[in-house]
Amino acid sequence: MDNSSANTTLEKYPQQIGVGTCIISERARRYVNDVLDSARLTYGPFSQAFEKKFAEAHNCKFAVLMNSGTSALRVSIAALKEKHGWQDGDEILIPAITFICDVNVITSNGLTPVFVDVDPLRFSMDPALVASKLTSRSRAIMPTHLCGLPANMEALMKLACERDLRVIEDACEAAFARYNDKPVGSFGDIGCYSTYQAHIVATGVGGLALTNDPETAVLLRSLANHGRDGIYIQIDDDKGKTKQELEQIVSKRFTFIRPGFSFRVTELEAAIGLAQLEDGMEPDLLRRQQNAAALTKRLERHASILQLPTVPADSSHVFMMYPLVVRPGSGVSRDELVNFLEEYNIETRKLLPILDQPFIIKRYGDLAARYPVADSLNKGAFYIGSHSGIGEEEIEYIGKVFDIFFASRKLATT
Repeated sequence: MDNSSANTTLEKYPQQIGVGTCIISERARRYVNDVLDSARLTYGPFSQAFEKKFAEAHNCKFAVLMNSGTSALRVSIAALKEKHGWQDGDEILIPAITFICDVNVITSNGLTPVFVDVDPLRFSMDPALVASKLTSRSRAIMPTHLCGLPANMEALMKLACERDLRVIEDACEAAFARYNDKPVGSFGDIGCYSTYQAHIVATGVGGLALTNDPETAVLLRSLANHGRDGIYIQIDDDKGKTKQELEQIVSKRFTFIRPGFSFRVTELEAAIGLAQLEDGMEPDLLRRQQNAAALTKRLERHASILQLPTVPADSSHVFMMYPLVVRPGSGVSRDELVNFLEEYNIETRKLLPILDQPFIIKRYGDLAARYPVADSLNKGAFYIGSHSGIGEEEIEYIGKVFDIFFASRKLATT
């Protein structure tokens, strides 16, 4: 189809079509008011209920609520480092396309990130390349489930088992996504999620670390609370105890047994998160998937220029965002396209480039040539919104803006 004769004018949408949203329900408002009425903002019943329900939804026994997904990842690495006796300088493998926090949480724990190029369709760590990156100091792999699409966990878990590697899943963008009908975050030693604004579950700030191992769960909670002795983490831990139990708690209540962090969050965030889970996630997830399908249908006329999202048969995609790639050699500039979209009030983001970040280049050098897929994505990939706050009108508008951009440049699309 040749769009060169298409209408090249369009009235700008009155408000920005963002990459994410947060919808506060009546239940959430009621729960927040319940917290305010209780005058208790510290870890309590809403936090405990949110942890329990989130863990159950992801087939895990334990969840530890924190102030961000980044904190969950940082604490998870610290917990496994202590548990398994890792030494400073030991290595964790991460994908060459991911959020910058994955490098930060590794280096802040005294460890070394090792990049692995990515699958060009999933955008996650390519299992076929992992073995070539392993050394005598490799201790773990940290796959990222990017944009809401699971990594190839079957192949990655097989490698981890064969090489005795720990697995920390960065599922911050993929809550409720499933691989072979199993929730992401439940495959490895620990799964980490974000509830930051615009994520699948959005509480403003927040994150969770999930595990099935009780010892790891104790470590996670201690580390997130300054390294405190697990005998006393919250203000209810000394209630309903025998005289002997109370004396023991009082003697250890201000005891810190390891270096830790202050990564706590309030009951307000937990109340919002719990309300979302109790309201039910299915309508939101379905709407995201429907919006993604509608965007794909609307944009498939430009498939010769744009690589549209792939949903492998083994995975469900929750579409935290809708990723696109300008095909190499198409004659289209990704940056020119995203600037055009932004002019028309369609918010965009680059697809989490990491190797070309200034501080990465300063610390590790120019790595682009070693990671050709990531380098290509850094030049051509971006994403737009597909969340449940977007409707049919916005999707049609988005499609028209893409049409106008290609038509104005007299690019033939099919």
